[in-house]
Amino acid sequence: MLIALCSVHGSPGVTTLAVALATHWPEVAHSRRLVAEIDPAGGDLAMRLHLPTTPGLASLAAAARRQPRPELVWEHTHALASGARVLLAPPGSGHARAALHILTGAAQQLLPAAARQPGVVVLADCGRVDPGTPAEAIARQADALVLLTGTRGEDLAHTAARLSELARWTPRPGLLLTGDGYPTAEVERELGVPTIGRLPHDPAAAATLTGHQPPHTRRRRTDGLARHVAALARSLATPASAAVAPAATAADMTGSAGAAAGQQRTADGTIVPPSRADLSRGRRQPPAGDLSRGSSPSSPTGPEPRP
Repeated sequence: MLIALCSVHGSPGVTTLAVALATHWPEVAHSRRLVAEIDPAGGDLAMRLHLPTTPGLASLAAAARRQPRPELVWEHTHALASGARVLLAPPGSGHARAALHILTGAAQQLLPAAARQPGVVVLADCGRVDPGTPAEAIARQADALVLLTGTRGEDLAHTAARLSELARWTPRPGLLLTGDGYPTAEVERELGVPTIGRLPHDPAAAATLTGHQPPHTRRRRTDGLARHVAALARSLATPASAAVAPAATAADMTGSAGAAAGQQRTADGTIVPPSRADLSRGRRQPPAGDLSRGSSPSSPTGPEPRP
């Protein structure tokens, strides 16, 4: 199984989420979990986890020229405390991009091929997916794509501009919110799409979940964020064919935010729902808002702060 994780603006925590999902993936005893840094801007985990970048993405690209076989991927990974493995990207964008161009240009793309092996889940950290990113070739082969976005005005404006395009990358796209900002219901209404959940902004908890030493702050509970991540992991692990279809379909992710992205309002300010064109040219797709079969992580309790 291949899960692509990405953002379009800022740093909402894609890398942290990938590691946390690997940690909380269901039935870990019966699965091989790999966090693959394929961010063209370069990797962060080597520095964060105090690991060498070799073996890693660059050494895999070099070896793939000689032995293009899926099993080769695991030979260039490091073990995490959770039992998952991590494929580390070099910190510089030049080396990371060069390695990705080699891997995505091969006749057999090794990461998607490894993800198709029984019991394997690859969580591909695509970073910020700017137009033309070399990570697109891998993300387009994903079983599901999670677009992570903050909920401030500038975050949502960038997200709205790319929703239609990114929804076409995989048959199972999902929009995941993070942090403080506009309320979830308002984001869904303005973007015209359902979300698959919202993660609270909790740097100390995020650091703990990813095996990182948390900042020296007063002790805080981390189980709230862990529950959100575990629920999201269970939803992503559920095959799309087992999902219960709600009123909204995957085509809803073609919605856009407000008049700035082409959405219309009536004279009294009511938003006219966007059209639901079928992204698959006539083929019905799984629901975007139902990755969790009705149990997606909920928004934080209590009133949500506004920008």
